[in-house]
Amino acid sequence: MNPYVLSMIISSLGLGTTLTFISSHWLLAWMGLEINTLAIMPLMAQQHHPRAVEATTKYFLTQATAAALILFATTTNAWITGEWSIDHLSHPASTALATIAIALKIGLAPVHFWLPEVLQGLSLTTGLILSTWQKLAPMALIIQIAPNTDQLILTTLGILSTMVGGWGGLNQTQLRKILAYSSIAHLGWMVIILQYAPHLTILTLTIYILMTSTMFMVFNILKATKTSTLTLKWTKNPTLLAVTALSLLSLGGLPPLTGFMPKWLILQELTKQGLPLTATIMAMSALLSLFFYLRLCYAMVLTISPNTSNAQTPWRLQNLPTTLPLSAFMMTTTLMLPITPSILALTL
Repeated sequence: MNPYVLSMIISSLGLGTTLTFISSHWLLAWMGLEINTLAIMPLMAQQHHPRAVEATTKYFLTQATAAALILFATTTNAWITGEWSIDHLSHPASTALATIAIALKIGLAPVHFWLPEVLQGLSLTTGLILSTWQKLAPMALIIQIAPNTDQLILTTLGILSTMVGGWGGLNQTQLRKILAYSSIAHLGWMVIILQYAPHLTILTLTIYILMTSTMFMVFNILKATKTSTLTLKWTKNPTLLAVTALSLLSLGGLPPLTGFMPKWLILQELTKQGLPLTATIMAMSALLSLFFYLRLCYAMVLTISPNTSNAQTPWRLQNLPTTLPLSAFMMTTTLMLPITPSILALTL
């Protein structure tokens, strides 16, 4: 892609997210979401491949539907209450519809069906942007309207997302689809605690972005899109694969790794709020996700050549310029749990 066009697209992505962040009026926030959607579509379709074009079309239709629902919900609220402010979305029907629309934008269950298919048709770099940056603006909106949202809606979205994210990833062999279901499951953890402790939602989102960025960067360096490809990589770069296995376990939420921090704090807060059954369901659904993370670890670390695989054996790995941010992300993905009290003190 032409560097001038690429710089314009990246600037538009930043502009759209910034507009949504700073807006207090629904129309300005809607404009920011639309700029975000239109900016990422050239990146999605740049491969000129049928799967990429199909993924771009699905993404456009889904995001256009969600944007129309947001506009309808906020217009209805303004018609009834006379308020266009994001903080004053108070009518129950408008609030519920806006919440469902934002859930559709970010891929929460039960409106998650587009996310695995879209992510599967993208390159790993564009998939990284879709899984991380594109979630910031909708999450900022849902955090702002959460105090006026019915708790039953958020609880249902959270539990369904963690269960669907766990069950959906069990039978997958494509790495991008596995990361898509991982995204759905982590979004469930963010939404379930939203009304009780918004700072934990922001903390979970931050750590999720760090962990997911790490995995996308690693798969991009390894040129891996399938589980079978990972079985041939250990002899090429054992150090990278060993640390990647730790990052995957962190993504699954195993102590003493960083990914355990948000799950631990969320379960603790749910128990404090008198919701032990919800906390138990969330903890059990996390085991489903942990299974396919462990399966990836097995494929990377415990399956070494010679073995039976249909994947093409790479001769050597290219030295890409992303190794420096990757090393920083891997450090934070695996080693941040001991400083949990300091992080909590900064977020509270």
